[in-house]
Amino acid sequence: MLSPNDKKLEKLDLLYRPSMAKPKTSAEIISEARNALRTVRTQRPFTPQEDQRKLFEPASSRTLENRPPSSFSLHASSFESSDPRPIYGTHLSPLELKPKAPASFTTKEDPCLPFPRPPVDPVKIRRVSSARVRFFRAASQGPLLPDRTLPPTERKKTVESKERGLMGNSLVKISGTYLIESNPTGHLKSHPLQLTYDGGFNEIKEQEMFKDATALPSHLRSRGSGKRRPRASSCPNSPDLSRLETKAVSNANLQEKDTETDIDDIFWNTRIVPILNELEKEENVEMVCAACTQLHHALKEGNMLGNKFKRRNILLKTLYKLVDVGSDPLSLKLAKIILALKVSRKNLLNVCKLIFKISRSEKNDSLIQNDSILESLLEVLRSEDLHTNTEAFLYCMGAIKFLSGNPGFLNEMISKDTVEILMNLIKQINENSRKCGTYFPNSGHLLVQMTATLRNLVDSPLARRKLLSISALPQLCTVMGQYMDDKDVCTNIARIFSKLTSYHVCCVALANYSRCYALFLNLINKYQKTQDLVVRIVFILGNLTAKNNQAREQFSKEKGSIPTLLALFHTFYELDLRSEKPVGEGGEPPKAQLPQAQVEDVLIKLTRVLANLAIHPGVGQAMATSPHVVGPLLATLEYKSIDDCEELVINTTATINNLSYYQVKNSIIQDKKLYIAELLLKLLMSNNMDGILEAVRVFGNLSQDRDICDFIVQKNVHKFMIALLDAKHQDICFSACGVLLNLTVDKDKRVILKEGGGIKKLMNCLRDFGPTDWQLACLVCKTLWNLSENITHASSCFGDEDTNTLLVLLSSFLGGCHPK
Repeated sequence: MLSPNDKKLEKLDLLYRPSMAKPKTSAEIISEARNALRTVRTQRPFTPQEDQRKLFEPASSRTLENRPPSSFSLHASSFESSDPRPIYGTHLSPLELKPKAPASFTTKEDPCLPFPRPPVDPVKIRRVSSARVRFFRAASQGPLLPDRTLPPTERKKTVESKERGLMGNSLVKISGTYLIESNPTGHLKSHPLQLTYDGGFNEIKEQEMFKDATALPSHLRSRGSGKRRPRASSCPNSPDLSRLETKAVSNANLQEKDTETDIDDIFWNTRIVPILNELEKEENVEMVCAACTQLHHALKEGNMLGNKFKRRNILLKTLYKLVDVGSDPLSLKLAKIILALKVSRKNLLNVCKLIFKISRSEKNDSLIQNDSILESLLEVLRSEDLHTNTEAFLYCMGAIKFLSGNPGFLNEMISKDTVEILMNLIKQINENSRKCGTYFPNSGHLLVQMTATLRNLVDSPLARRKLLSISALPQLCTVMGQYMDDKDVCTNIARIFSKLTSYHVCCVALANYSRCYALFLNLINKYQKTQDLVVRIVFILGNLTAKNNQAREQFSKEKGSIPTLLALFHTFYELDLRSEKPVGEGGEPPKAQLPQAQVEDVLIKLTRVLANLAIHPGVGQAMATSPHVVGPLLATLEYKSIDDCEELVINTTATINNLSYYQVKNSIIQDKKLYIAELLLKLLMSNNMDGILEAVRVFGNLSQDRDICDFIVQKNVHKFMIALLDAKHQDICFSACGVLLNLTVDKDKRVILKEGGGIKKLMNCLRDFGPTDWQLACLVCKTLWNLSENITHASSCFGDEDTNTLLVLLSSFLGGCHPK
């Protein structure tokens, strides 16, 4: 039965064009032509998922004594009953607001009193919710301002009586005289009310806001008959007027506070107190949870959340008592309200510990998600001060880290700007370290939690784009440099970079940060025997140098770059040799050894970096002439079989292949070419097709030397190459054909290709792969050209049947006429 390609040959016509062939650009052709130098792929180091949710992994470098605990007890007594309100700015001494009266004040002089300039608008009266206004309306009574203007003598009595009335109602004690300044048009400069000449008022914006107000003094309210008089010399001076203005603003603020106090009292008594009573009496946990939800809504509706509500401590005491119930659903609802009330210091720490404790159990993830606890935690990180709350941030971040390991939280976290919040905190830590030369207390512990969270988040494409948009990679490198002694922080950031550099855009972004290469080399030197860290650093370097020639050059120019890699190779090479020896023959006891797979993983990643670096012409030639580079590679091929560690042997062979590409003076590869050829025979005899392919590629470079061609014939390697032409594997056929082409350069060896049907198999490769692989077609044609050199008739070289088939194929490739 004919193959699909055979059927295509039967249907060849004068205008045959391969349907699968696609025109290539010149750049693609050049790229394919350089495929003799190849990068090596490998898997990202595996990070096992933690069995238990703790602040630090079991393999953490921190001792139990030097790290915060993940387990602790928490009770109502842990909280402070009186939560201190935050202090903003600097305390100032109270102002002496004693208005200075004019020396003489007669009726005649009254009209000449100049009208003071309008003061700065007082703080706008806080808008209250519709619910609270409704309660206030129900309780408001009486007119807001007097209907008539009183004489000056009576006016004073009225003000004093109203002061006593306010004091009698147990509101705010006010001293002095209420002064409300009118503007030049005779109206009260106030947003909600407008005062007219006769003491009346018009409502201009919202509902009535004041329950009591004093009459406006005549000297600030009256403007006489409208006639302007010259100013008298006894008018108050500028300091006196300034004090009067300040007094007016102060009293306006006091009136506003009185109104707010009334509204808060009504809302507290009618909406909040009943719920608090229910919380104290109710014993059913589900009912208490429902009451907590109701309380949170009511506080939000009444604008009583935050840290400025005067009954906040009473509310917090009630909530703290319920912590002892010990119910996780209830504790989450309590924590949400407590955080919304903006507690600080010890209470903020304890509520963060409470959430952390609950989040340690995966079964509570759904409760946390349903109650939107994540948003409350992020608000802590966003609004609280890092320096004074580092320990609270630590447990807050610990809870967020646990949640980030749940894929169900991933999109929510990213949409709530978790990436930006964490990077902002990291930037703060970097800036503090740069300016002050010191670290925040517990900043290292906190960074472990933040970097572990980012490690989980970077699995999302959106998170990766955000990190790039805010230039997060240099900030992470800065943390690595500042906390180089903290192995846990460095390992987490290395894990982040391991994930990021698996994507081309992120890899380019990190490669463009030139300081990263020296940083990675310093880490390798410092943690040379710390497998879980160095294996990731080397993996990152392999990613950076895989497709970026500039990165290869920049890394190789760093001081001690290649020697550092070779020293690391030697360290783990010795560990690998030691692990293969039985204990009785000099091997170390099992407890003192790293698992052999982990040792081999470092060697695999290292050989990949060396293979990638060898692609750069300048670097590759230098490496090919260095015995310190070539020696360990050959030693690895000597003691390691492909059955022992397939990836290590294949990567090592690929590195040797790249180095063998350079035909330079003093090349160690050329000096040891026969020894290398002997080592490659083991690979050719294996059953591993990938290993065979790498060995054939090396033979393709080495067979340019006559001694290697003689070795190939002596060891019958040429027969193996001819057999590989039947492999139906495009890459293997290409490499095998390259070896055969080099053999046909020597006229004495051309005859061997006719053995075993070599010519027939070459034409089969041309037929099967030629229409879509121009490089392979060229190699086959060159080989056939060498075979047919100086012949008088094609049939004498190829035979009649093969000659006709070859003519059809070549004619089809040229698009010319079929020969007659």
